[in-house]
Amino acid sequence: MPRLPRLKGNELVGILKKHGFVIVRIRGSHHSLKHPDGRYTVVPVHAGETIGAGLLLKVLKDVELSKGDLE
Repeated sequence: MPRLPRLKGNELVGILKKHGFVIVRIRGSHHSLKHPDGRYTVVPVHAGETIGAGLLLKVLKDVELSKGDLE
């Protein structure tokens, strides 16, 4: 099983965009992304901070992607 990469918020947003997600709202540092098929998640984009493993797993569950899809 692949290990979780250490990602910053803007890196995760970029990966999600490559999978068809678009930013539908930005409120403060939180970017809301939605896929045309209805999947939705919120990613915090804080300068210089990496996303914790628990939050990253939650985002992956929300968008129905696997750990391997992050690469």
